[in-house]
Amino acid sequence: MFILKGDEITEEEKVFEITASEVTIEVRDAKTGVTYKRTLPIDFYENANFLKLTGENLDGSLSSIVFYSMRGIERVKDLTGKGPDHDPCGTHR
Repeated sequence: MFILKGDEITEEEKVFEITASEVTIEVRDAKTGVTYKRTLPIDFYENANFLKLTGENLDGSLSSIVFYSMRGIERVKDLTGKGPDHDPCGTHR
């Protein structure tokens, strides 16, 4: 997991997950170069396997978007039986 400290990104091994009840998005308009910043009521959850954003639709129901890391994709494959057919710890029969 990486953490932004000032302008530098450092690896922080003690952080296993990040949660928040709002996110701040910063975008730069391609035409004008003007930067806009918005804080939105979106739940944020991130760990080594995926990043999940959850918010409300126009009708008030919850909607989520999940972005998987390569590690997360491999774990999903293993859970669904599509991963490599080997026993990594040597204890399964």
